[in-house]
Amino acid sequence: MTATGRPAERGEAGGGQWELLRGMLLIRRFEERCVELYSAAKIRGFLHLYIGEEAVAAGTLRALTAEDAVVSTYREHGHALARGVPAEAIMAEMYGRATGCSGGRGGSMHLFDAARRFYGGHAIVGGGLPVAVGLALADRMRGLDRVTACVFGDGAMAEGAFHECVNLAALWRLPVLFVCENNRYAMGTALAREHAQTDLALRASSYGVASWAVDGMDVLAVEAAARRAAEAVRWGGGPHFLEMRTYRYRAHSMYDPDLYRGKAEIEEWKKRDPIDGLVARMRAGGRITDADLESLEKEIAAEIDAAIRSAEDAPLEPVEDLTRFVYAEKAGEAGKPGKPGKAGKAVRS
Repeated sequence: MTATGRPAERGEAGGGQWELLRGMLLIRRFEERCVELYSAAKIRGFLHLYIGEEAVAAGTLRALTAEDAVVSTYREHGHALARGVPAEAIMAEMYGRATGCSGGRGGSMHLFDAARRFYGGHAIVGGGLPVAVGLALADRMRGLDRVTACVFGDGAMAEGAFHECVNLAALWRLPVLFVCENNRYAMGTALAREHAQTDLALRASSYGVASWAVDGMDVLAVEAAARRAAEAVRWGGGPHFLEMRTYRYRAHSMYDPDLYRGKAEIEEWKKRDPIDGLVARMRAGGRITDADLESLEKEIAAEIDAAIRSAEDAPLEPVEDLTRFVYAEKAGEAGKPGKPGKAGKAVRS
């Protein structure tokens, strides 16, 4: 084992698979701990879990560079973790602490990290689509060879913003990678009850956008498709669309009674679990042992435990800062660590 817990001397392919496995396991275990913390009333508000869909985040974001941008949905914990936002910063945000990645103001649905070009976290269905197209346009105008990956659900494809944004991106050949996480349900509405055309990749292709469907439960297929699409977008191929056919094991949110589907359906999808599938491949290729897997689980558990301890010890935002960030602040005063602004310092711009 290496210092990072990765099996040593098993080749680049094995190393890549190991990183994908670690990424998916971190997301799965983080979300499972969030369930426990929510049940204990330590996390409050809304909570939308990503359990079952880990392959999409791990595979897609691994195909991007640090200079690329990511725009996400309200089910974005997995995307943030896969982007490299520290578990400590995300957990602090879940707790509403000042050390959170959004300063404790965003919570579960509004994770944000500009330094890593992770631009939300959007609570409104389809709300990230215009932001992503705008980011791509800005990068184009600045002459930068960057990709903006926009992740959204099948429900967002019923929103007007989807059609407007894909049409504009296609017209102007903007560098956007549209990633639709088709988990078959928009809240409690099944795909066939929402869309007359359930082949979402086919629908997207009607805008002249290169589109294809991907097995979203197979992390290697996801990564391969994302790399192919991202490189095409980066070098002038115009926007691309990937329909990731995946499934969420948990209800839409912690408030959802989940009465719109049967247990048999869920169990059938679990047979295609992305983590189990990758572990089986790695075992078959001699790239992982039981000891490796046990060590990885311990490493991830320790990382999440540390994030929880840090969040519980972190301060809440000072009451006197409640009026900050309503208007633009004076140059040089906003966002400086250790120098919180005072009420009345904000100015209109």
